[in-house]
Formats: sequence, structure tokens, C-alpha cells
Amino acid sequence: MANNTETTTPKYKAKDFSSDQDVRWCPGCGDYSILAQVQRTFPEVIETRKENVVWISGIGCSSRFPYYMDTYGFHGIHGRAPILASGVKIANPDLSVWVATGDGDLLSIGGNHFIHACRKNVDIKVVLFNNRIYGLTKGQYSPTSEKGKVTKTTPFGSVDYPFNPISLSLGSDATFVARSIDRNPKHMQEMIKRTGAHKGLAFLEIFQNCNIFNDGAFSVLTEKDTKDDHTLFLENDKPMVFGKNQDKGIKLDGLKPIVVDISNGKYSKDDLWVHNEFSVSPTHAIILAHLDDNKDLPTPVGVFRQYFKETYDGGIANQIKYVKEKKGEGDLEKVLFGGNTWEVD
Repeated sequence: MANNTETTTPKYKAKDFSSDQDVRWCPGCGDYSILAQVQRTFPEVIETRKENVVWISGIGCSSRFPYYMDTYGFHGIHGRAPILASGVKIANPDLSVWVATGDGDLLSIGGNHFIHACRKNVDIKVVLFNNRIYGLTKGQYSPTSEKGKVTKTTPFGSVDYPFNPISLSLGSDATFVARSIDRNPKHMQEMIKRTGAHKGLAFLEIFQNCNIFNDGAFSVLTEKDTKDDHTLFLENDKPMVFGKNQDKGIKLDGLKPIVVDISNGKYSKDDLWVHNEFSVSPTHAIILAHLDDNKDLPTPVGVFRQYFKETYDGGIANQIKYVKEKKGEGDLEKVLFGGNTWEVD
């Protein structure tokens, strides 16, 4: 009976994932919402004991996250969270491994580690808190800041071009790519659940407001008067409809997306682009990733694409098993002292 108790997953509640640490973000920060939705959804997301859950972070406001989750955690160095998480997962494949990171942390110094974690399809969950600014270091422009952004490091406006995190992850062959918004808790909960359920590298970008250094960066997507006309909620196998009165839609003219009015009889839902998140090709997902490059088009949120292939950690485990079956357990001493060795007198 004692053994059964040890292996059975308890019925957790949100408070079971809340640590005893005081949460230290600026009042009004969007990070509070992300933390709350993670804690609320984890009783459904986590199919193991919470002792088998690990949060890895780098440096930044978002990287305080492991302190506030009552799970195991590791606060790493700047940009290295994806590779640290990869190592944890490879060393112990039974763990559920999550990354909390910011746009400066993941996409600047951490860019190389991120794209290769995507390429390898390590079974980790990467949650990007994107506020388009360096918050912890007090307001410098980041890799996702828009061109022309005036900050402490760009007083006359940035001449840099921003990264598109969704496009980058798709181009790096991530097997699950999604986006949500801090001010939409129900949608965020759904995306966290979908992220946790995916087998392979799952990337979730969350638009997160920094009310101190970049307040209102996503206000057009969150304010009552504007959000419905500027946000496109992606739903698999459903036409792309948006607008306060659900009277607008996205139609593909070749590979060019255009907005059409479906209220006047000229176009109907049958004419619209139907979303397929399981598409074999990433082409349509990449088009969606760049939809809001045009101010006349809405910003998509939801699952852009997901597909399935062997994970890197799974491949390593299978390879080790195969080699052991063929050659036995092996001998570390023979490896260290065999082959080309020499003595220095």
C-alpha cells in the first residue's frame, strides 16, 4: 500500500503549485497573470507528481518564475535556459521540464540555444514572456522591440529590425508553436494545457505588458474598444473570422491574406481561409506569423502549427538501449584508459 501511495499522482489544486516565496514583480505586471494561469491549469496539465516537474529560467523579470512555483526549479544564467532544460530532460526523461524566459533572455544571447532546442525537438516546454523591452535592466530595447522604438539605449529610435518569435520557432522546426495574451486568462489557460500535452518541443509566446517601461505595447489587442477588430483567434478546421460583430474574415488570394466583409453577401464563411494546425507544410503557419506585419490585418493568437516526430531525448534513450543490447553495459575504465593513451615522463 505504501508503494502505491508513492506512485499515485495526488489530486492537486492551484495552491499546491504556489511556493512560500513573496512574489516580487512590479504592481500591475503581466507576469502575475501568467503565474496565476500556470498555477490554475497545472492540476490538469501535470500527469505526474509535482516532484517530477522542473522549471528552468535564465535572467530577467520572467526568470524569477521558478521561485514562485512549488516544484523543482533552476535559475540559470542569461540565455542558457533551453540548453539547461535540454540537459535535465536528457538526464531524466521522466521529468516534465518547463522553461520560463523573456524576449531579451531567449532571443538575444539565448538565440542559438533556442533554435537548436527547436531543431532537435527536445521534449521541453518553452514559455516566452514577450513584453518587447528589457525590463529588469530598466528599459533598453530588446530583440522584439519595434523599429523606431525610443528607449534608453535608442534615444532617437531603434534602427534595428525585430525578431518575430513565432516565425523564428517555425523556421527552426519547433513541433508546437502557439501564442496567447496576458490579459486573456481563459485563452492562456487553454494554450498552457495544449503546450503541456504536446510531446516534443512546445513553444508558447505570451504577449505580456510591462507597465513600467513599455506600457500599452499590446493595448490594441487588450482594450475593450479595439481588441475584437484586431485579434484573430485560431481554431483548427474553422474559418478565420474576427471582428466585434464577427463580420470580418481572412481570405487567401494565392498566398496573400486579405480581409473581407462577410456581412454584405459578397463573401461568406465558405470563402474564408480554414485553419489547419496539423498542416504538413509550415508555409501557411509562417504566413500567419507575419499577418500583423500589415496594420490592416489582425494579430493571430492560438496554435499556429503542431506536428509529431521523435524527440531528441527519446532518440538518445533508444540509442543507448540498442547499444547496450548489442554490446552490453560497457566499462568506463576501459574507455578512459583504452585506445590512444601515453605517459609523460
